[in-house]
Amino acid sequence: MSQLLDPDDTTPLLRDDASSDDSQDGDYRSRWRSIRVMYFTMFLSSVGFTIVITSLWPYLQKIDDSANASFLGWVVAAYSLGQMVASPIFGLWSNCRPRREPLVCSIFINLSANIYYAYTYLPKSNNKFHILMARAFVGFGAGNVAVVRSYVAGATSLKERTSAMANMSACQALGFILGPALQAFLSFIGEQGFTVEFIKLQFNMYTAPALLAAAFGIINILLVILVLREHRVDDHGRHIQSINYTSEDRVGINEDINEEETIDQVAVLTSNVLFFVVMFIFAIFETIATPLSMDMFAWTRKEAVFYNGIIICGIGFESIIVFLIVKVASQRVGDRPVLLAGLAIIFCGFFILLPWGNHYPKIQWADIRNNSLRSQISEAMIASNSSVEPTGCPYEQTWCQYTPAIHLGQYITSDILIGVGYPACNVMSYTLYSKIIGPKPQGVYMGWLTASGSGARTLGPVFVSQVYTILGPRWAFSIICGMLVMAIIFLSSTYRRLIAFSVRYGRAVE
Repeated sequence: MSQLLDPDDTTPLLRDDASSDDSQDGDYRSRWRSIRVMYFTMFLSSVGFTIVITSLWPYLQKIDDSANASFLGWVVAAYSLGQMVASPIFGLWSNCRPRREPLVCSIFINLSANIYYAYTYLPKSNNKFHILMARAFVGFGAGNVAVVRSYVAGATSLKERTSAMANMSACQALGFILGPALQAFLSFIGEQGFTVEFIKLQFNMYTAPALLAAAFGIINILLVILVLREHRVDDHGRHIQSINYTSEDRVGINEDINEEETIDQVAVLTSNVLFFVVMFIFAIFETIATPLSMDMFAWTRKEAVFYNGIIICGIGFESIIVFLIVKVASQRVGDRPVLLAGLAIIFCGFFILLPWGNHYPKIQWADIRNNSLRSQISEAMIASNSSVEPTGCPYEQTWCQYTPAIHLGQYITSDILIGVGYPACNVMSYTLYSKIIGPKPQGVYMGWLTASGSGARTLGPVFVSQVYTILGPRWAFSIICGMLVMAIIFLSSTYRRLIAFSVRYGRAVE
């Protein structure tokens, strides 16, 4: 987009814009205080997802012996499923009522679900299903990100929006980084911890993170009630009016919108499809990292968790830097070229992962060639080695025998490229989306966008676990590269339609 306002006008993350003419205006200060509350809400949403994720599997095993790895997949997916269901509901609610209502309700659901999670050890049976339900309700409460995005979209001008969305994405990335860090810090409490008898609460390394997330929720509710105010500005940054949601006020809010000016539904559909692809592919990347590294580099479980934890943390910090760069790049070249470049960079990241060469992965128990040799191994030797963890590619995965290994350099380079492309695509997807919808209420539309992302995060792990296990990395990453090529072609074919609502109807220039 061309500069509708002064080129030096920025949208600050932690301070007011002193260069703006109305920086001392009460509405301006109130508007940015409210936007920062939305940043904090987005931060807590991502913390709520990651703060228990590393302890989820051992907690399941501790309180329910019948839980297996397959059930763990359902527990992880329950969060995204809950968010997918809730997002359109809260989005519609925010269109009809003050946003404070769905926000407080959703945060309270999230808070209660975390407390429920901390008490899932109490029932005498079926504890794993209680964990499943708790995580589903935590995800349901996280459906408020649709409200957060719609609020920020409605409270910023076209010039401010990309920067505000990038700031919000940076807060989300920071939540993904700090969540596991907080879990790691709380692990010092230990598995036993201590018990608070009068409320029958076991406070240990598994329950403490959920209780901390609940405490964050209380702070969030207080901020929403005490600080958040309803604000709307038009695409040029002019404050519309305070919103009381009476019928008279709602007429006033939309008085500048011509009824004949409709939202481009093709552009809306394109944005949803592209966002689905971006989230689907990143969910695949998150899921495949640990098993791929264990198969290709013969890492133990402990090594895989440690090294990949460092890598993911590095990607998180890299993402924050990318979000800041995107703010500048989008002002210079526009939103659409940044989105297109992001997809191309992700394609390069997965293309690099395609196996090649004559080096093959180590096969688990490859030294045991046949049954006759196995029969020669004494029982004593088997017993002495029973505690040794097998490493390498499982022999049950037949592709391990004929698929070249992926080199560590390929893996690290791929991580770096995806760490650049994903955040650029993520922020540009819903920035463009919010501009396409324009001044009309965005709650429902943002709800569908969030739901499409949650659906992608649910289906991505299922897809990759099947294709990778059965066919191997060559097929898995080739299919992903094909999807990205189709996404780039789809974006190119609808490129001219992905413009802001006000640009489409001539109220602003591109």
